[in-house]
Parts: sequence; C-alpha cells; structure tokens
Amino acid sequence: MDPIITRCGYRCDLCLAYKPNVLKNPENQKILSDGWYKYFGFRIPPEEIICDGCMAENPKLIDTSCPVRPCVIARRYHNCSECPDMICEKLKERLVVYEEMLEKMGGNIPMEDYQRFILPYENKRRLISS
Repeated sequence: MDPIITRCGYRCDLCLAYKPNVLKNPENQKILSDGWYKYFGFRIPPEEIICDGCMAENPKLIDTSCPVRPCVIARRYHNCSECPDMICEKLKERLVVYEEMLEKMGGNIPMEDYQRFILPYENKRRLISS
C-alpha cells in the first residue's frame, strides 16, 4: 500500500485502525484499544475502531472532534505542511513526537509498540520534512 498522509500528517496506511488494515486483521481493533490506552491515555471499544481516513470523502472517522481536518479543508491545503501557521494550536493538540513519548514511557518503548502505536501518528517530523 502506498503511503497515505492525512491532513495532520498521520499515516493511514500504517495505522492499524485504517479500514483495509482492520478488514485484513480484525484483531487490530483489540490491539489498538489497549495500545492507545497505554500510550495516549484514551480507550475506544474495539468494535468502534475502524476508520476510512480523513482524506476520504464523507469518511467514517474515529476522531470526530479533530480540529485539524476542517481547518485544512477550509484553507484548501492537502495537509498542515502547506500552512504558513504550522505548528498552530490545533495541530499541537494532535502532535505525536517519538522523543516525548519515549520520555513519558520512562525510556522504554518496544519496537513492536513503536511500529503499532507511535510511528503511524509521528506527524511533526513528517510534516516538517514535507
């Protein structure tokens, strides 16, 4: 699958909640419910974890309160990397920075957890390098 970069710089193709990934591996829903709780402090019931990605038209989204998507669409950008106001308060709400997560977790994030729960959402570096 080709990289799919969202409005805020997340990677749908790497996200276990992305619909094609859930259809291929339904166990992703339980894995994410537990992993998101561990690393981000929120829990979504596994059966509710499936997402079309915010680049789709009329998508089913997990994060229905995301402030970034409507802003990027209104400004007619592809994603935040095109915005002269990057990194704004809206984006700051959704930033994921590996080094900050590592510090939060006491310096220990197993590689498998990094690949499942951090890498898909590690958007600051991705947006800056765009």
